[in-house]
Amino acid sequence: MTLRALFSVSDKSGLVAFAQRLHDAGIELIASGGTAGQLADAGLPVRPTEALTGFPDLLGGRVKTLHPAIHGGILARRTPDHLAELARHGLPTIDLVVVNLYPFQRTVAAAGVALADAVEQIDIGGVALLRAAAKNFESVAVVCEPSDYDRVALAIAEGGLEAGTRRELALKAFRHTAEYDAAIAGYLADQQPAAPDKTPGKVALPAQIDLSLERVQVMRYGENPHQQGALYRYAGDEGPAFEQLHGQEMSYNNWLDLDGSWQAARDFDEPTAAIIKHSNPCGLASADTLAAAYENALASDPVSAFGGIIAVNRRLDLATAERMSKLFVEIVAAPAYDGEALALLKRKKNLRILRGTGAAGHPLSLRSVYGGALVQELDSSREDLDPANWRVVSARRPGAEQLADLAFAWRVCRHVRSNAIVYAKGRATVGVGAGQMSRVDSVMLAGHKAGERSKGAVMASDAFFPFADGIEAAAEHGIAAIVQPGGSIRDEEVIAAVDRLGLVMAFSGTRHFRH
Repeated sequence: MTLRALFSVSDKSGLVAFAQRLHDAGIELIASGGTAGQLADAGLPVRPTEALTGFPDLLGGRVKTLHPAIHGGILARRTPDHLAELARHGLPTIDLVVVNLYPFQRTVAAAGVALADAVEQIDIGGVALLRAAAKNFESVAVVCEPSDYDRVALAIAEGGLEAGTRRELALKAFRHTAEYDAAIAGYLADQQPAAPDKTPGKVALPAQIDLSLERVQVMRYGENPHQQGALYRYAGDEGPAFEQLHGQEMSYNNWLDLDGSWQAARDFDEPTAAIIKHSNPCGLASADTLAAAYENALASDPVSAFGGIIAVNRRLDLATAERMSKLFVEIVAAPAYDGEALALLKRKKNLRILRGTGAAGHPLSLRSVYGGALVQELDSSREDLDPANWRVVSARRPGAEQLADLAFAWRVCRHVRSNAIVYAKGRATVGVGAGQMSRVDSVMLAGHKAGERSKGAVMASDAFFPFADGIEAAAEHGIAAIVQPGGSIRDEEVIAAVDRLGLVMAFSGTRHFRH
């Protein structure tokens, strides 16, 4: 019995070599359009789909394989009645379907793509072929990714694809078409006209989110040993956000802390190091060199830094690695590493070393809640980060150095869990108060962490002060200048306390809660 393979691929990588191996195994080749042309140019005997259907490509290629002569041969069970029905109509069986789809996701990712161009990249026939072959996996194998060519060709050469492999390939095909449809639905939803009251420049929150995640790693446990845990990534992403270069497997809590440290470090333009413990910065600093930034970040809270997570926003050099190697930390993450620096860090057997790949992030934040999910755009505001957009409300004006420290502390503050208070001096944190139920408690905690270093430092608060007590507590610790959003009904009372204590205060106008 002759076996047949149908090819219809957008991505031609590996095509000819794979088809050659199938031909050598005695499989008849059928192909559509440009795929048939490429195989014929390579000298392979190939039967064009129009020879089966009796129709040429129609509508500029929109219709090529949507025909009973194609889908009958794919969907037929290998039972006497189905095979007899095919024979009555002179239709051959098709045993292997090799299809990859038009590059819709890549097309719409390009800047300025027109809707009409995007629509033309919506594959119809390819999706139908994949679903038909996947449905009939008991008899038909389906291949939707060139990465599977080698193992499929090898299995066929060794006697055929096992039932379990066909089922696995079918599952992959169904997931592939689901992700494809979700990408199309998401794109078209984004093209809907904005509501009349929509704020310009804001990320559109769609009426429906079709979420497809693929599991990357099963962990020993989740946040605690009695909980299961796994890492998933958005299906269809070109690659992982991080490449692990060394060390033990990442845990659930490792990934949580890495997320906080990576986002904090990359939020700064100057060389910056962020040291995170339990999702909060215990030290963060910017400096002229990465080594200096790390030293200053560590000095913020060296006790809490023990066993922490370090992320930097520059290529990690040997000078910085030498300093890091003196401290026990769980993870070091950087966009790149000098060879000597990487070699030095790898001497620590259990240190997890990760490289950020530069994979694009997603504009929305999703958090599961009982019965559903909360969705918001990421906190990536820019205007309030520039002190030129602030309003100085105190009688005393800030100096240039003081203003620079306030801007630094304000940027750090949005990476600290609420209620968030940041003490800073010289573009480095000296004390952080995070996650307290009372804002004045966060002020006192930051002061406790800072000790004598709080004298003359500045303070940032992620939300307004509802009472003057927080200002008074900061003054007791020696804070000289404050930035906060403002907006309390007691702002005048708070400003009066600032002036009475001889402090500087500016309102940023933007709140940065992080729960």
